[in-house]
Amino acid sequence: MLFLEFEFGKLLSKKLASVLAILLVSSMLSNCVTTTTGGFMADASESRAASDYIQLALAYFDNGDMPGARRHVNNALDIDDRISDAYMVLAMVFQREGDLDLADTNYRRAISLDQDNSSARNNYAAMLFSQERFRESYEQLERVANDTNYEGRSLVFEGLGRSALRLGRQEDAKVAFQRALQLNENFFIAPLELALIYFDQKDYLLARQYYQNYLTTIAFLQLPHTLRALLAGIQIEGYFQNEELVENFSLVLTTLYSTSPEFQTFQRLSNAS
Repeated sequence: MLFLEFEFGKLLSKKLASVLAILLVSSMLSNCVTTTTGGFMADASESRAASDYIQLALAYFDNGDMPGARRHVNNALDIDDRISDAYMVLAMVFQREGDLDLADTNYRRAISLDQDNSSARNNYAAMLFSQERFRESYEQLERVANDTNYEGRSLVFEGLGRSALRLGRQEDAKVAFQRALQLNENFFIAPLELALIYFDQKDYLLARQYYQNYLTTIAFLQLPHTLRALLAGIQIEGYFQNEELVENFSLVLTTLYSTSPEFQTFQRLSNAS
């Protein structure tokens, strides 16, 4: 859920892929006709058409066309009004448009129709987290994390760790972040959060080890530091007297983010020392 594309070429390719997907599925739907009335052939044809409408709706959603996405979801629901994925896409559309109550209703409808719809649960959990409904988010992600076939399982564990932190469940967060890194060692949020957890628990060597892992990944991905990461670096590397990094990070906080809560924390730490 948290993927960023920085190169124009990649963005153009993604947009082109969405357009091609729309054209492809439209062609498939136009050919999805059966002359059989009743029986297996008709049922199979309708099921395929409904599935194609949902894929078309997702293509429109990815392309930023919410009316188009809604239209094709409704086409799928006209065929079968008990398709879990249709309500999931409809929820995504409502969420994008800011109708969060309707999004909530449709996510819950999607899950009620298919308790094993991990994509619906994961997307719902992301919305719940954004609304600071951390306990509910954690419960949804916990279910998804148990689905060993879910492709985004590593990200689910990272989200589970973040929700656990907001609930004050530090040990559960630690386990979740470690599982996330076990599944994908190229994450940067998980090692940063583990570094902060271990620093808080006064296990300074492990804190530094995870923070160094974070720095390595950030450098490889060429991503900027968050304010949370800057403050963590000042604290953790400061403990090990890495003066160069502390000075650099302190300068960034002071120059660019002097009104941030992280800078206020930095000032308190500086005054205390």
